[in-house]
Amino acid sequence: MSLEAKRCGVQFTPPSIVVMYQHTETKQLRKRIIPVRNFSKHSDYSVAAEKLKNHPRHRDYLVGVSQSQLEKLHIILRDHLQGFSLEHSLASFHLDPEQDLNKLDDEDLARKKGQMDNLFEKNRRRKDDPDFVYDVEKDFTKTTQEECSWDEMSDDGF
Repeated sequence: MSLEAKRCGVQFTPPSIVVMYQHTETKQLRKRIIPVRNFSKHSDYSVAAEKLKNHPRHRDYLVGVSQSQLEKLHIILRDHLQGFSLEHSLASFHLDPEQDLNKLDDEDLARKKGQMDNLFEKNRRRKDDPDFVYDVEKDFTKTTQEECSWDEMSDDGF
């Protein structure tokens, strides 16, 4: 039986992963609801996602689903169990350049670093790329430097 996963999502009651898949021979679109058992608000999302992906009953349906996508779905489920809204969970996947990463716990920091690594690899230019330029020169115009009051009060002339 050859299956192709088309879409994935979560169902909050009962906690489940929903997979829309298509049979490659018959082209028939079907839905499978995979219950997430023994998962609490203190569970490790990466371990739970790995167990689900390797489960003999569900592994055929999850072949086309990446490990990171399953981890994101488990994070959304865990956040819901902790009482957070769906908007809060989705906002945690967004990279905010103004966010202070020093205030995050280790798990959230690792998630943000992984997202930054993925974004870096996506935007990276290699020598084999057709739009690769070896020596890029950019002109950064010098902006006027702001005057500080303590600079004017110096008696030593420094």
